[in-house]
Amino acid sequence: MLTIPEADLRYPIGHAEISPEPLTEGRRLALLAQIAVLPDQVRAAVAGLQAEHLDTPYRPGGWTVRQVLHHLPDSHMNAYTRMRLALTEELPTVRPYDEAAWAELPDVAATPVAVSLALLEALHIRWVNLMRQLSHEQWSRRFYHPGSKQEISLDQALATYAWHGRHHLAHITSLRQRQNW
Repeated sequence: MLTIPEADLRYPIGHAEISPEPLTEGRRLALLAQIAVLPDQVRAAVAGLQAEHLDTPYRPGGWTVRQVLHHLPDSHMNAYTRMRLALTEELPTVRPYDEAAWAELPDVAATPVAVSLALLEALHIRWVNLMRQLSHEQWSRRFYHPGSKQEISLDQALATYAWHGRHHLAHITSLRQRQNW
């Protein structure tokens, strides 16, 4: 089995580097495309996995594949809601949540991953449809995140969640590669 440093297992595509500068239209379209294809990529990444695979952590002390699969729609639903709030309210304060605690809730073990894959797919259709309709000015709208104590533009949120999807997809695909599944 291939040995990889812990930092590389935790961040297989590196840390997110999100610029405060507005995105170009071309960059925005590229990030939207990443979000649009993520559900199919995740579905392909877990195809053929058995329960023991789904219950394997992607790194020592990390979440299991099952937890990652349920986390993606949880996180992206929050992002979708935050974007909608920023589009309809003036600098809304969004609610942080404890991702690690959500990953331990009993529905994570009890719900088939196919449910979260379907949820991710439906959510991304709505989310991408929303984002494709935004004007240049709307991309600069912001929400306030009290956890990071930062105002976050919709451009920054787009870049963050495009990275987030690739980040967790790489957790699954790199585990499969290391385990030769």
